[in-house]
Amino acid sequence: MNTAILVRVSTNRQDTDRQLSELRDIARVNKWDVTHTFEEHGVSRRASAESRHNLAAILELAASGQIKKLLIHEVSRLGRPSIVHPFVEKLHEHGVSLYWHAQRIETLLPDGKRNPAAGIMLAVLSEMAHAEVETLSERVKSGLAQARRNGRTLGRPEGPEDVSRTMDKHKDIVFHLNCNRSLRHIHRVTGKSQTTILKVKRLLAHLPDARQYGSK
Repeated sequence: MNTAILVRVSTNRQDTDRQLSELRDIARVNKWDVTHTFEEHGVSRRASAESRHNLAAILELAASGQIKKLLIHEVSRLGRPSIVHPFVEKLHEHGVSLYWHAQRIETLLPDGKRNPAAGIMLAVLSEMAHAEVETLSERVKSGLAQARRNGRTLGRPEGPEDVSRTMDKHKDIVFHLNCNRSLRHIHRVTGKSQTTILKVKRLLAHLPDARQYGSK
């Protein structure tokens, strides 16, 4: 059975090795033939459906009959509920089952019918992951606001060495910024988060000779 794997991490400091290893192992045990692998680095769970180009590519494979199963590590890897439910529904329209490894369950039964238990779990887990992210975000905002009220200066000032390391690490972003490319374009071609791109843009704006960085 032709199968695709999708893995995602929210920051470029993380890697997808564990997710890929476990999903490939389960595919090997079940004799699922992994024909396509999609990796997303630095892609937040809050990312819009339009920016998740791999999801569109997966649906194209499903529509053309090139895959019959999609493997993910956990439901949150797909994104927020507004993305998860329409995406899974479209997979089902093309007869493609979604398997997520955390609960070792998939959305279609061997006869192609929908798995009611998986449908319920998908809805609950998706909403729980969304609520967890929202709660964490509110806690962070509350903590920052309290720190400001207490007169604390947030963040560590970046010295010349910090700026130089950042420029070297993200030469690809600097190159595209120097070419006046849009943030959306840079995000698409580099795969790096918009937060990182904006940080580099801010640092670059304060350099006396920005053109010396990011040359190819």
